[in-house]
Amino acid sequence: MKLHSVRVHPSKALLPREEQLAWKIAGVAVDKVPVQKDVAEMIVNRIIDNAAVAIAAVNRHPVVSARMMALAHPRKGGAAVFGMPAARTVSPEWAAWANGTAVRELDFHDTFLAADYSHPGDNIPPVLAVAQTVGKSGKDLIRGLATAYEIHIDLVKAICLHRHKIDHIAHLCPAAAAGIGTLLGLKQDIVFQAVQQAVHVSFSTRQSRKGEISSWKAFAPAHAGKLAVEAVDRAMRGEGAPNPIYEGEDSVIAWMLAGRENRDHEYLVPLPETGEPKRAILDSYTKEHSAEYQSQALIDLAFRMGEPFRTGRQAGGWDAIERILIHTSHHTHYVIGTGANDPQKMDPKASRETLDHSIMYIFAVALQDGRWHHVDSYTPRRAQRADTVRLWHKIETTEDPEWTRRYHSEDPNEKAFGGRVQIFLKDGTVIEDELAVANAHSLGAKPFQRPDYIRKFQTLTDGIISTREANRFLDAVQDLAALPAGGLGALNVALPAGRVTLSPVKGIFDAPVRSAEPAAARRVLRRAEEKARTKTMKKARRVKKVAQGKKAPRTRRSRG
Repeated sequence: MKLHSVRVHPSKALLPREEQLAWKIAGVAVDKVPVQKDVAEMIVNRIIDNAAVAIAAVNRHPVVSARMMALAHPRKGGAAVFGMPAARTVSPEWAAWANGTAVRELDFHDTFLAADYSHPGDNIPPVLAVAQTVGKSGKDLIRGLATAYEIHIDLVKAICLHRHKIDHIAHLCPAAAAGIGTLLGLKQDIVFQAVQQAVHVSFSTRQSRKGEISSWKAFAPAHAGKLAVEAVDRAMRGEGAPNPIYEGEDSVIAWMLAGRENRDHEYLVPLPETGEPKRAILDSYTKEHSAEYQSQALIDLAFRMGEPFRTGRQAGGWDAIERILIHTSHHTHYVIGTGANDPQKMDPKASRETLDHSIMYIFAVALQDGRWHHVDSYTPRRAQRADTVRLWHKIETTEDPEWTRRYHSEDPNEKAFGGRVQIFLKDGTVIEDELAVANAHSLGAKPFQRPDYIRKFQTLTDGIISTREANRFLDAVQDLAALPAGGLGALNVALPAGRVTLSPVKGIFDAPVRSAEPAAARRVLRRAEEKARTKTMKKARRVKKVAQGKKAPRTRRSRG
């Protein structure tokens, strides 16, 4: 890996494109280095993971809305939409939108945390949608996704967005554009323009993850994927982009990131050198529990700490607890903890999206139930249970510098996303325990392997799709490298007929197809066409009569 210096340059410097980050990203995309076997195997795992969480969410309201929008843009030989038959295809940018929303809705797929946050599995829907539309093979898809994961994770390692209140999809969009560039075998200058366009259109604020969190939390990465597809399409047609998008005087760094405070601020972005394998996907990790990643280890810890209370071995049960204090990292405290100062995080009537970002709620329910379920743990009835609310409101978080340091550590053996928990009982007893990484983490007690991804898929799709469809998909995806050109429709997962919710609510895209011209304009055009036809017919009759000698040709009088 090589570190690349990225900072603001004045316009008069005329920074050569070879020194721009977007050009270097494009260089990684066009490097034809082979994908290593363990990387290819992990890509298969993450496609399984995405399909699992997408099907589990397939009939949730935001996913239905996104699907209906996509189905209003049919395209023969396009991309498939999760839940629908593989033969019913739509335009690729809309498949990226619908499938990206389905994947993101439950917040239950892979994650990578460093200088910023990310769900690199969000790259899969747009890259796959393009691959299906243009008839690429399984090997082509693997190459494209290896690039998308690499660029996404490398940007997250180096450039902090959240500090400046910018949403993390700003790293997703250029990564997806680069991955599509690799997939299609585009030239470096085309990928360069696509990456710059993708960066330019994808910067938005973090309000989507603040306060009363709405369904846009799921739509945001899907929108980034859609924008990436469109950016590549424009670049392929020869269109340019704002340049230099990262380093310019009025660039994203200059006015949206650290350049606002210090024009000399330097980001050091790691990127593979030419010929160096793309292995970043192996740095990411998936979720065993459907909740914000920083809560994964704390959920496992809650299971362990709550056992004496659940079995009755702790006298007084839940009412014996005076308060609970979670010592954790800056991010956990300020984003999903009490440091966020969001009253909604303590509200029993809050949305699922908000509860998913409340470690106080999550820890209380995990402590009491000893399990976590992507549906049952978030129902209004569960959230409003009186004893849970009492316990929930006794929980607070605090930033611990050591946990913050470990969160940002570059040493994988000490990097941590958990915390230390103190349960203070009314009799003065303090129960204390800690957990650095989730059980499913690569360094955890039970690291996820292929059988775990398959089990997660089977658990989440049970009762939603047929066993035959589940087995067909699992067979196809595990043989991904052998799927021929045009065969990627096999990666779609379809529900039985009649089981997919199709919303009766109509939007703009559902309007009946109409003529492009207004009625009045059509009438004028029709009359003009009729008049022209009449004139042509009269002229033809005159010519015929002249030819037959029945009438002398018309001559013009001379003016004199």
